[in-house]
Amino acid sequence: MPSRSQSISIGELARRTDCKPETVRYYERIGILRDALRTEGGQRRYGEDAVRRLTFIRHARDFGFSVDAVRELLAMSDQPDMPCQEVDAIAKHHLEKVESRLQRLSVLRDELQRMVTQCAGGKIESCRIIEVISDHQHCISETAHGGAQDLG
Repeated sequence: MPSRSQSISIGELARRTDCKPETVRYYERIGILRDALRTEGGQRRYGEDAVRRLTFIRHARDFGFSVDAVRELLAMSDQPDMPCQEVDAIAKHHLEKVESRLQRLSVLRDELQRMVTQCAGGKIESCRIIEVISDHQHCISETAHGGAQDLG
């Protein structure tokens, strides 16, 4: 039976961390949020440690860190006396990925602006947007050819 300090329901935990109960269950299932204690009736119960951990997870995900990176960061945060060079390395690697993504997005934005500007607004048969999307050779940038596929 959970103690009084483990009195937060999954709904309350979700509300306090601005996520959905399904997300809480998912993070438990993949092992980055510790399994909740259960009442005799099988209800999950959490404590303040779960609030802090889920807040960390949500914030790291908001920064765009992958689940694997979050897992590594959590493991390191559980060892407060450990040097933070590995944390720095993870953050620097993520920053490089973000900068690369921004560069590709900038090229795609420019290409989309060019397509929209060149569209005369007539019929589909002469639509510049459809023409460019249909044939990559009409793109100015090589990045526009496949750059959007891995931007997420």
